[in-house]
Amino acid sequence: MQRQSWVRAVAVFATLALAIATLAGTALAHGGALGGAARATLSVPTWLVAGTGVAVVGASVLGASLGTDREFVAGAHAPLRRVSFPGARPLALVANALGVVGLLGVVVVGYLGPTDPLSNGAVVVVWAGWWGGFAMSVYLVGDTWPTLNPFRTLARPLEGLGRTYRWRWGAWPSVAGLLALVWLEVVSPLVDRPPALATIVLAYGVVTVAGAVVYGTDVWFAEVDPVSRAFHLYGQVAPFGRERDAGPDHDGALLVRRPGAALSEDVLAGADDVAFVVALLWATVFDGLVTTTLWGRFARDAVGWGVPAVALYPFALVTGFAVCWGVYLAAARLAGRVGVPEVDVPTLARRFAPGLLAIAAGYHFAHFFDYFLSLVPALVLAVTAPFATVNPDILVVPEWFGWIAVGAVLLGHVLAVLAARTTALELFADRSRAVRCQYPFAAAMVCFTVVSLWVVTRPEFPPPFIGV
Repeated sequence: MQRQSWVRAVAVFATLALAIATLAGTALAHGGALGGAARATLSVPTWLVAGTGVAVVGASVLGASLGTDREFVAGAHAPLRRVSFPGARPLALVANALGVVGLLGVVVVGYLGPTDPLSNGAVVVVWAGWWGGFAMSVYLVGDTWPTLNPFRTLARPLEGLGRTYRWRWGAWPSVAGLLALVWLEVVSPLVDRPPALATIVLAYGVVTVAGAVVYGTDVWFAEVDPVSRAFHLYGQVAPFGRERDAGPDHDGALLVRRPGAALSEDVLAGADDVAFVVALLWATVFDGLVTTTLWGRFARDAVGWGVPAVALYPFALVTGFAVCWGVYLAAARLAGRVGVPEVDVPTLARRFAPGLLAIAAGYHFAHFFDYFLSLVPALVLAVTAPFATVNPDILVVPEWFGWIAVGAVLLGHVLAVLAARTTALELFADRSRAVRCQYPFAAAMVCFTVVSLWVVTRPEFPPPFIGV
């Protein structure tokens, strides 16, 4: 039986490796754009793309098949140490104030600052500083958004003004909210029109603060707010974290752990949380997919066939999420066939889903790292001279940064495989069942990673039919 399993694994590995090597073409990694002004072109050799795809498949097969001592796995994912911070409260208050000042600056500069996107501090801070640099810090270091979040800070003293109602819809509204925010980012003129960005930030703030007041800050930012949920889940990849019973403003031990160690923990509550993880992965990839030539050809053909241009992007966003959701659920059902009665399919789906966060973080880093670096001069000027119309330099990153992009995708996949391995050994006492149940999830992870790798190594072009 073990020999047949190895034969099947080698056959799958060889087939996928051949497919990747055959389909891979000359690749150029894109670094993102800000109003069309910041656009990096990173050469990625064909052999590197193909080799990384082969490595992804190989890591998945070996990670699922090789035997591992349970004590070693448990030790590898245990906290390395706990660090106490008795003065965490004053630091939290400073971070609260910085968050509110940053929000006020974005709104004021968005309305009153320069119209040039690269000179407008609100545009540069939101996209390069916050969604680029800060988001990377969340999965590289740890989630500091609960203390910096200005909406939480503004809502907290207002909680006692009214009755707190029970939230009954779980995380499903946050899934819709995340997809809506990504759609808004792709199709709206938020990059080129600073007042539009300021208006969206204000509208989002009003809804968020009102929801937190009505339902309570803990419930709203833990279950409803898509931005807070995204950063919280990204923080599971980071080497630093807070103890679960420590709130965002309380003194608590800081956990030092190996990167991705928390991905094998039972951090998701149900199908709605799993759907949010899948949506986070897909939304990140969709942001880059719409800039590829393949999407451009498809979009023009679809509109030529009679599809309304205004419905094209929301339809593709929702359809892509449904496909990714279906692929992951199919993997969970296949894994359930080799399980035991005590571990049902919903539990398998919930426990293995956090590994996808490492893939999402790897792609996000590959997509935004060079983008963030290229806009550092504009970000510095945005903070020091927010109302000045300037012509900031755009740093040109070297071509070898393409290696970093591909390496980030591969590292994210490796962390996902390790998390799946640890989770399987925790769920199944029988080692053979633990090995077999990983194969469907490993196949799904390979699909998501290869798609991410393909997207991040494509040349970037302006998406068609934007603003229609």
